[in-house]
Order: sequence, then C-alpha cells, then structure tokens
Amino acid sequence: MSVFDIIGGTKIPKMVAVRQSFERRSIPPEQIAGVIYEQLNQPGLRDLIQPEKRICITAGSRGICNIVEILRAIADYCKEKGANPFLVPAMGSHAGATAEGQLQMLEHLGITPEAVGCPILSSMETVELGHTKDGYPVHIDKNAYEADGIIVCGRVKLHTAFRGPYESGLMKMMAIGLGKQKGAGTCHSAGYGELPNMLPKMGAVMIEKAPILCAVAILENAYDETYKLVAMRAEEIAEEEPKLLREAASKMASIPFPSCDVLIIDEMGKNISGEGSDPNIAGTFAVTTASGGIQANKRACLSLTPVSAGNALGVGALDVITKRLFDAIDLSAMYPNVITTHEFNFGKIPLIADSDEAAFKMCIYGCGKEDMESVRLVRIKNTLELEKIYVSQAMVDEVRSNPKLEMMGEPVAFAFDQEGSLLTGF
Repeated sequence: MSVFDIIGGTKIPKMVAVRQSFERRSIPPEQIAGVIYEQLNQPGLRDLIQPEKRICITAGSRGICNIVEILRAIADYCKEKGANPFLVPAMGSHAGATAEGQLQMLEHLGITPEAVGCPILSSMETVELGHTKDGYPVHIDKNAYEADGIIVCGRVKLHTAFRGPYESGLMKMMAIGLGKQKGAGTCHSAGYGELPNMLPKMGAVMIEKAPILCAVAILENAYDETYKLVAMRAEEIAEEEPKLLREAASKMASIPFPSCDVLIIDEMGKNISGEGSDPNIAGTFAVTTASGGIQANKRACLSLTPVSAGNALGVGALDVITKRLFDAIDLSAMYPNVITTHEFNFGKIPLIADSDEAAFKMCIYGCGKEDMESVRLVRIKNTLELEKIYVSQAMVDEVRSNPKLEMMGEPVAFAFDQEGSLLTGF
C-alpha cells in the first residue's frame, strides 16, 4: 500500500486569510543612524572610541531588521571619532563552522564591506581568555581579541530553547557568538538547562579580560521592525540586559490561538530563527527546557530559506517536511551546528512528503479526525511575519470573536498545481 492509497482521499478544509494587529511603534530606517549616534555619544560612552584605535563590531547570523543600517551607523560613528572599525562574524558554529561559510552568511544578509563601510575579518581561530569559576574555558574570536576595543551589537529577545535572565542577546553574543565553534561547544556542553547560568559566567570573563568597550542592544516590535536601540558600557550589560529582555518579550508577535490540529509553516531558516522557526511562536521545541507557542497536533514546513545555505537546524521538531525542503538540506552545514548544541533532536529528519499538498494531507490524516471539515488548521508564512495568517473554516467563529483579528474575505479552497505545489500565496 502506498502513501497515496492512505492519504489520497484526505480533504484539505477551506481556508480564510486573517489579519491581526499589533502595536507598531518603531524607528524609521532613515532615523537609525541618528539614534545610534545619540546612543553612542552619551556621557560615559563617547570617550570610549579613541582616534587610531582598531574597533571590532560583532555581526550575527540572524535576519534582523535594519541590521545593515545599524552596523553601518556604528562603523560610521567610529570613523567620525577617528577610529578604524571592522566587523567579525559572531555566530558560533553557524554556516558550517567555517570562516568562508560565515562570511557568506553575512553576505546573504546584505552585510558586506561595501554596505557597512568597513572591512569584515572572518576566522574560526580563537584565543582562550581564561576560565569561569567552575572551570569552563572561555574562547574569543582572535581578530576581536587583537582589536583595541569591541562593540557588541545584538538583538535581545526570548531564546528558543531555555529560560533565564539572559537569553538571546548580548551575553549570548559574547559567550557563543564571539566564542565561535569552541565557545559555542563549551557553552552547550552542560546542556540547555545550564545555559542560563553559563551565559553570564562566560560573559563576565569576556567583559573582564577582553577589550569589550560597550554594547548596542536591538529590540524589535511584533512586526520585527526596529523598536528600540540602546547603547551601554560593558560593565552595564549584566544589569541592563534582563530589563531589555522583559521589554522585548512584551512586544513579541504570536499566533492568536492557544492550539490547533495542524500548523503549516511555509518556510524556515537560520535568518528567521536559530531553530528555523521560533518555538516561542510555533511551539516547535526540540528540547524540554522551554515551552510556549501554539500547541499543534501535527506540524509541517514546506521550504528552507536560501540564506540558510542548507542548515535546517530545528527540523527535528517538525512532523512532516516536503521533499524540496529535504533536498535543500546540506548535512555538512547543519551537522556542525547540531553537534555543537549537544542536542541531536535539532537535526532529526521528519516524515518526507512528495509535495506541499501531500504535506497538508499527511498532517490532516495524522490528526485522526473523522470529520476533516472540523480540522483546525493554521498556516503561516514564517515566524517573523505574522500579520497575515490563514486559518481553516472551523476556526471562523474564533476569529470573529477576537477584536484584534479581521477576516480578509471568505473561506476558499487552496490551489495546488499538478505537481502538488501550493499556489495560494501570502
């Protein structure tokens, strides 16, 4: 018996587009440079950048709104002060844990020497700074270590695999990002349950023994637009970051339903989340040290973003992927990242559907509901873009009862071509 024999008669319910609204206060792109200048030019910060000094600026692997403008503004400020800025990829083991791969990752994000106005030095070579109080070695990118000063630039938000006062942000950018593969491996070696303790311990060693001058924290609103930019001295990071994390968490977008039968995600990728899709939104947790997001019986993803360069870390939290997503996976890019985390669930391969249509039907069938018209199905483009989503006809009453949601028409059948590729877009 073939897969088609089993799922061929499965009906995909009619779907309706829904718009949800969030608070949208943000910094317009044309004002980014001015805000960066104001932040770095505050008393206590303005004298940190000295003429002729080589200043290293961190650049991560995430798809952060206005990241090119932010990095360029920091570099321009340094140049205006007479310093010589350069960037380093601060992304742990991402991009295959190679210098070339990390440089290409930045290029995919639009971060090039021409775009940011300064050189980019990529290397996996590190210097061991010392050890935490409990004996863990702390590594730092060699180019960053040899600079006269380092500006840590990173987005502060909830992490996808653990909870603590420091999650994704400045401490993580130092301990794991600047630590390269060695630092990331050390930090993850104790398990995700220990990361809330490891990050501040390793970050403290960085602040004490590396030439960290200051940091620029990026906060985004629910539309993933730049909401706030905050500069602080190195010695202020430990106290200020937890406050910023709480603020960032309050601005996050979400899928406006606590649960569903099926969640379909059009695309996943490293530019979207460290785990391809943000588990805080999609509920796609591959570990037990964090929870949240929509609770779905079955989850599928249809594609991998090109900028991920084959790294589909996080795929193991899904139930079904399409063959085109599977074919896009480069194990040589994904496995170093997976192994470095010490959590192999991130890289396990789900069921593989021949087409988008088959992925829908496998998940619907797998829910076990006899009345397929009652299936509560949610489709999102990715976990960064949630203003418009699709829900099945069975969820219409829930939409109508929520004042923050607006139906954009009536339920219609999704269109697929002869190969089963989804034609109904966003």
